[in-house]
Amino acid sequence: MELKPPKESIKPSDQYDSRHFINRELSWLEFNHRVMEESRDKNNPLFERLKFLAIVTSNLDEFFMVRVASLKDQVNAGYQKPDPAGLTPKRQLKHISQRVHQMVKEQYNTFNKSLKPLLQKEGFYLLRRDQISAEQHGFLEDYFKKMLYPVLTPMAVDSSRPFPLILNRSLNIAMLVQGKEATSPTFATVQVPSVLPRVVELPAGKTGRNFMMLEEIMMLFSNRLFSGHQVLSAAPYRITRNADLTIEEEEAKDLLIEIEKSIRRRRWGAAIRLEIDAGMDDVLRDFLQSALEIHKGEIYPIKGPLDLSFLMKINKIKGFDHLLFEPTEPVMPAEFIGEESIFDIIAKGDRFLHHPYDSFQPVVRLVQEAAADPKVLAIKQTLYRVSGDSPIIKALAEAAEAGKQVTVLVEVMARFDEENNILWAKKLEQAGCHVIYGLVGLKTHSKIILVVRKEEDRIKRYLHLGTGNYNDNTAKLYTDMGLLTCNEYYGAEASAFFNMLTGYSQPPDLYKLTVAPLNLRQTFTRYIRREAGYARQGKKAAIVAQMNSLVDPQIITELYDASQAGVKIKLLVRGICCLRPGVEGISENIEVRSIVGRFLEHPRIYRFYNDGEKNIYLSSADWMTRNLDRRVELMFEIEDKSLKSSLERTLEIIFSDTQKTRILGADGLYKRVDRRGKVKLNAQEYFCGRAIEKSKRAKGKEEDHKIGEPITSSEDIAK
Repeated sequence: MELKPPKESIKPSDQYDSRHFINRELSWLEFNHRVMEESRDKNNPLFERLKFLAIVTSNLDEFFMVRVASLKDQVNAGYQKPDPAGLTPKRQLKHISQRVHQMVKEQYNTFNKSLKPLLQKEGFYLLRRDQISAEQHGFLEDYFKKMLYPVLTPMAVDSSRPFPLILNRSLNIAMLVQGKEATSPTFATVQVPSVLPRVVELPAGKTGRNFMMLEEIMMLFSNRLFSGHQVLSAAPYRITRNADLTIEEEEAKDLLIEIEKSIRRRRWGAAIRLEIDAGMDDVLRDFLQSALEIHKGEIYPIKGPLDLSFLMKINKIKGFDHLLFEPTEPVMPAEFIGEESIFDIIAKGDRFLHHPYDSFQPVVRLVQEAAADPKVLAIKQTLYRVSGDSPIIKALAEAAEAGKQVTVLVEVMARFDEENNILWAKKLEQAGCHVIYGLVGLKTHSKIILVVRKEEDRIKRYLHLGTGNYNDNTAKLYTDMGLLTCNEYYGAEASAFFNMLTGYSQPPDLYKLTVAPLNLRQTFTRYIRREAGYARQGKKAAIVAQMNSLVDPQIITELYDASQAGVKIKLLVRGICCLRPGVEGISENIEVRSIVGRFLEHPRIYRFYNDGEKNIYLSSADWMTRNLDRRVELMFEIEDKSLKSSLERTLEIIFSDTQKTRILGADGLYKRVDRRGKVKLNAQEYFCGRAIEKSKRAKGKEEDHKIGEPITSSEDIAK
């Protein structure tokens, strides 16, 4: 079955007023800057600040490989159409270059001038090769000889040996090498091996614990790589390649084979960024620029270690636990504690989970119990990203081996997870699961598990619907929400949804589940216009929403219209936001916030006041064109009054955060909340504390009757 949205007139982007839109790419860079701000926040433990700086690097890598690469492809193809913000691809690249150069400079100022001195105060010294003692030199010489030298492959470039293919994102050392009888130096390169630790601990020096970067060790003994030659200069460099590789699904005879080929090609795409040590010899720099066919503006001279993503592993070094966040474990909600079957627990009423504060284990347990339960006839699930050793994958395989009908819709084109997804999808097939490798032209991004169980003389369906991936690892790091239910109407529509995806069923009339690309866009539009209609009648009208990104120009235009009608709109958009709030006569009734903190904010929550009915929906979809038109997404309503009330309070707490919230201005810049006169509240810390307290009460402590009462003020939240 081919899913297609209904035909309708779509407003072309050139009809939007560009003054009212923020460019998508520049907005994303501001999100990455907010991540960087966390590395400078003194309230964060030191090793956590290092981690945020590492995330900035990883984020930029993916941004260049996908977004910048796509813009370069457009420029090379002669595409000149501006985006809704009025910027052509060429102008976008210019603005991006300016902002990223500024960001990288700020990033390394933070590392060199702030974090390194603080590390030294804690007894952690990252040494250069000119700072080591004789004893440490001897240790490193032995390490180079026994561990490093055997895995190195130095490559010279001359008339008989062309410039080698340099692996995407690999760290390398460029060298000028000259023989005794040669009249001019030769270029050579050697890759810093990723199979060895990037940071090596040395014997103790005069103070603290001493460490050295692997590339520093290689440059210290670089002359030993070229016997009979002298290394005149050496400096690290790193390239980023185009990884935005398109697969023509319609023409692909075997989608898996084509994806596997594209993964290999990704390693050798065109170079789009060159990072070099700021002290690199001009001759080396010019040679690399010419060999890689890269523009001057795409070269990033760096004062410090290239690729700060290595800082992510620093926090695993023992002896510095006091420099990390206090460990927190997700709490098992009270209703899931005990020996009772998960099916009996869900049968008593809808269950709501708020991760990572609530444990992800009930979701895993649903699949595991379903796999072992003889009453279960079938399990159906969509999968987008999972962990490398996923207990859910294992349980699905066991269910199939036990003879149950197991259907898994795998999205093998989940970017940068393709290889992992193909690997475990094949394992599921071998176990006897029916595996469907996505749909042509659409990514399956919905999050749903359907368990069909025979109880007495009837069939009963159990569901999990969520906002996040079925990944037990990221469930401890991402904030997400999920619903466990056996509501018969939801169950019947879930069956129809899967039949539509796996067979040739016509799109059914769904009343509980809203599906993209069928009608999710139209539903959002209808709900936004409904609020505008109430506002024009003089009634209270409001929209509250949380999402990862807000990009779609049609939705933004609808929000502008609603704002002008008098609808009060409060948005929490973690990442990209192309809407420009606070513009007089356009969006003065719209407030946009962003929270960047310990956990990655990931839920999609949409609340419409609806003349006092206050409908709250959860979804897998952001307000992005790709989610609404090019992905299979689901949205569902929270109908249980108690859960609905709890989610109302959760939204109020999130929007009352004063510690990790930034507010977007009409100028496209984010500023921290003005804390004067406000209660100090970190929403993520609050939810951690609340989950622990609820767990304590579940274990026999006196029940606090106030837990079910609505929060009426920020003072109540603080209490």
